[in-house]
Amino acid sequence: MNLKEIYSDLLSNIGFSVNEIQQNWLDLEKAYSKKSRHYHNLTHLKEMIASFEVYRDKLENPNEILFSIFYHDFVYSASKKDNELKSAEYALAVLPENVSLNKQLVFDAICATQQHQQNEIGDINWLIDFDLKILAKDWEDYKIYFQQIRKEYRIYPDFLYKPGRAKALKHFLENEFIFQTNEFRSLYDEKARANIENEIKLLS
Repeated sequence: MNLKEIYSDLLSNIGFSVNEIQQNWLDLEKAYSKKSRHYHNLTHLKEMIASFEVYRDKLENPNEILFSIFYHDFVYSASKKDNELKSAEYALAVLPENVSLNKQLVFDAICATQQHQQNEIGDINWLIDFDLKILAKDWEDYKIYFQQIRKEYRIYPDFLYKPGRAKALKHFLENEFIFQTNEFRSLYDEKARANIENEIKLLS
């Protein structure tokens, strides 16, 4: 999968000039390639886009959701609570005035990746599920994922990190479902729940 090609095609389709596409790609690549990013990087985008490709036909606004995927973690700092909001603001700032894209949907979609709660807009539920699909990986891959997350939070010692991470994970288990679409629920909910329960055991 060539991320740059997918990105360039999308921006070209919604009305960006060649020069704008090139510059925006360099900015995006730089943001997602920072040394501090062990999980929230270009690989994460690739995995989300792989899911997007499978379910594209289910989306009413595929361009908006694809654009949101590219920008949803553009701003990412483990010590900050407003990454999603800042990423959403940045995504809108990148868009030219005359672009053929629903800006409100992009903004709302990116902000929704903070809480990962059921949304009244179907497309946003798909985006949330693409973002969380990692939770349903085979255990060995899931282990790599949570080790990467731990590295991103390495500024925090274990006595702070472990209860914080456990609390965030328990939050998923408190909901009736982890995933927001019926498709992802039937395929992945059980597996994700088991992984999360296992990780919580390790944290305690």
